[in-house]
Amino acid sequence: MGVIDDIFGFITSGNIGGLPPIVVMIILFVIGLIVGYLVHKMLKIAIIAAIILVVVSYLGFFGLSLVALKDLADKYGSIALHYGALLISVLPLGTGLIVGIIIGFIFA
Repeated sequence: MGVIDDIFGFITSGNIGGLPPIVVMIILFVIGLIVGYLVHKMLKIAIIAAIILVVVSYLGFFGLSLVALKDLADKYGSIALHYGALLISVLPLGTGLIVGIIIGFIFA
């Protein structure tokens, strides 16, 4: 129970950039709702674009190279993991963002 008391103590006391932590958590939750909504809408467009890309590649108008995709994953994969770990490391604040993204994605 000591960890839960510490988390509630953090939420109800102190400030982050002059704002109480609960206000920051609410702001991140609203940002998460907006991001989840936009991800849901963009995912539909991305799926259609991927299908078109596969058809165009199959017909020979455009070449897909697994080596090029692997190079991109090697180049940007560690950066994506770094920022993901940074988001998770601020767990009490990041939780509102993650929950907002999930709710925004589901109810879009």
